Amino acid sequence: MDVRYVCPHCGTEVGRLNGSHLTEAQLGFHSLTLEERSDIIAYSVNGDVTVKVTCDYCKQALETNPELMLVANPLQ
Repeated sequence: MDVRYVCPHCGTEVGRLNGSHLTEAQLGFHSLTLEERSDIIAYSVNGDVTVKVTCDYCKQALETNPELMLVANPLQ
C-alpha cells in the first residue's frame, strides 16, 4: 500500500509513504470521523491511498487571504 499526501488546492504531492506494513492506526486515520475520512481519504482499486492535506504554501495563502476559501479552486 502506498500512501500519497496531496494538496487539494494546488495538487502538489506533499509526501509519500511506501509499504504494506502501514496500518490505519499508525497513520492516524482511526481518529477521524466517517465524514472526515470520506472528505480527505481516497482509496484506489489496487489498495493505494491518497490523503488530502494542505501544503505550506497554500496554507499561508489561505491564512493571508481567507476570502479564497469561498472559491472552489483558489490556487489553481
